[in-house]
Amino acid sequence: MNRIAENFFDLAVMAKYLPSIIDGVWVTIHLAVLIVLSGLALGFVLAVVRAFQIRPVNWLIVLVVDVFRALPPIVIMIVFYFALPFVGISMSGFVVAWLSLTLVLASFAEEIFWTGILSVDRGQWEAARSTGLGFLQTLRDVVLPQAVRLTIPPLTNRTIVITKSTAIASVVAVQEILTQASAAQAFSANTTPLTMAAIAYLIIFFPLVVLSRWVESRFGWKR
Repeated sequence: MNRIAENFFDLAVMAKYLPSIIDGVWVTIHLAVLIVLSGLALGFVLAVVRAFQIRPVNWLIVLVVDVFRALPPIVIMIVFYFALPFVGISMSGFVVAWLSLTLVLASFAEEIFWTGILSVDRGQWEAARSTGLGFLQTLRDVVLPQAVRLTIPPLTNRTIVITKSTAIASVVAVQEILTQASAAQAFSANTTPLTMAAIAYLIIFFPLVVLSRWVESRFGWKR
């Protein structure tokens, strides 16, 4: 037990590196909030554009979405960070992490929103159009409110999964929690900073997991 306490819960190491871990927490929160806001917004816009059924545009959206759903986020980050400078596009690690995970979240969100739109009974479209509403009015006032409600539970889960991927931003030198903890571990020759990182991730994401359960029970399908 003493060896475990020494290597994973060393109070002196905790006190020394707590400020750097807290700095990493703020970077992680900042990055996660930006990813959620931009990813969900972009996914929603893409799904709405698909609803107009412009075939070439839809093909392009499906292609892009499928590519970003298929590629691991870490691969996207590495390509953006290390390959794009060869064609004259250079971005900071933070921007690369934000853009990569935003595109991944947007791709999944688009498919979820699109599934929600398709789940609305065609009779709802026809009934709304028969009352004199145009396509845009029907989409905005009748279809999207129902579709968005249906998509809330799966969107919540997918958002949590992808925002936890902020941990891999360490590969592009973003000073988030894992980067700070890894550096502290190297300097201290002790694994306590990784324990601190685990605790920090729990503090950030455990409330989100609990929230997702509440959202599922509140908005999920009921018999």
